Amino acid sequence: MGKFIGKLLVTALAALIVSYLLPGVKIDSGTSAMLVALVLALLNGFVKPFLVVLTIPITLLTMGLFLLVINIVIVKWTASIVPGFTVVNWWAALWFSLLLTFVTALIESLINRTQSNE
Repeated sequence: MGKFIGKLLVTALAALIVSYLLPGVKIDSGTSAMLVALVLALLNGFVKPFLVVLTIPITLLTMGLFLLVINIVIVKWTASIVPGFTVVNWWAALWFSLLLTFVTALIESLINRTQSNE
């Protein structure tokens, strides 16, 4: 349970950073950021696998690029669920998804590097 909460905190921090850097995405508060992290975790854990399986033919035809569309849908769906989280268009959702992944990985690598040095 502690790792899950730690992952949510890292994702919430990354979401705040990305929303600050990216025009078209707005997160109103830390509470909204935590809700974004939680809803993204739930949708990615439970809904995304079904979407991936259902769209295998089109994913194969597009050589995997359709997975980006699934990520956009997950981000836009999260924005419709979480109050205080706004994503203005599909391009902003795409960039948010990509940058969130990058910033989350960066923060986690910094945390792991700090822990391994102790």
